[in-house]
Amino acid sequence: MHIDDVDRKLLRLLQDDATRSVSELAELANMSSGPVWRRLEKLESAGVILGRKVEINYAKLGYSVLVFLRITLDKTQGNAFDEFTIDARKIPEVVAIQTLLGRVDIRMDVRARDLNHYQEIYKSRVLALPHITDIEALMLVSEVKNTERLPI
Repeated sequence: MHIDDVDRKLLRLLQDDATRSVSELAELANMSSGPVWRRLEKLESAGVILGRKVEINYAKLGYSVLVFLRITLDKTQGNAFDEFTIDARKIPEVVAIQTLLGRVDIRMDVRARDLNHYQEIYKSRVLALPHITDIEALMLVSEVKNTERLPI
């Protein structure tokens, strides 16, 4: 799909504020609403726009602990990745799972209310996941930058 300067401008505007309406986007892009709506539909159909997200401060909701787990799986088992990810997805406090290339196979993000809650999740659910050979836990201390904005 070809993306032109107008598409890029609309994408930048949405990166800044995904809640903007079509009419607001049209005004900011110096266009009418119809062409903006069609362009957004085209970008969504092509899979460029995957959805619109709300950013939530989970600490304000009582989830102040974020731990990044770097997990190595037993790669001698052909079904290790599939079985692991199927079971890991069932843990509600697991908010992200990524497969990696390298010594570490999986990065998994776990949100918890506090350290005791994290320890409960870790002992009762994470350690019960199949095919784990090694886990390294990294606890978030402070977030210096967290953005999905790129110079489009």
